[in-house]
Amino acid sequence: LAELGINFDHIWQKTLTVLHPLKVADGSIMNETDLAGPMVFCLAFGATLLLAGKIQFGYVYGISAIGCLGMFCLLNLMSMTGVSFGCVASVLGYCLLPMILLSSFAIVFSLQGMMGIILTAGIIGWCSFSASKIFISALAMEGQQLLVAYPCALLYGVFALISVF
Repeated sequence: LAELGINFDHIWQKTLTVLHPLKVADGSIMNETDLAGPMVFCLAFGATLLLAGKIQFGYVYGISAIGCLGMFCLLNLMSMTGVSFGCVASVLGYCLLPMILLSSFAIVFSLQGMMGIILTAGIIGWCSFSASKIFISALAMEGQQLLVAYPCALLYGVFALISVF
């Protein structure tokens, strides 16, 4: 698997970075373009949606591709150093992990009540805060976290809409 570029230690470190949003992100590990973990997370998100009775694999991959392209353009305009498309796709894919928890919760419970709204808003905040924190540390964009978090929240809000409805 090392010849294919799949490093389980890096996947585990990136996953832990997303799961602990208040921990300081290591920008050097996020500059590596690892797409094995994000592909697994997109597949897991689609599978949990499938278990909830929603066949949305095409939407998951299509929205992911368009969102990565939009964030790639936006981050290249905002940062002094450039960012690669693989890095953007990797970070956005890893930060999809809390959305898998939301869609897993939607298998058992309905998310269309007040508790569902609160849970969904919390998950969107978690995803966007983690992604913006990683982008800020990887691209040395101090003081611009809210500017990066807003488009991330819009992207993850679309994924949340797929999970809720």
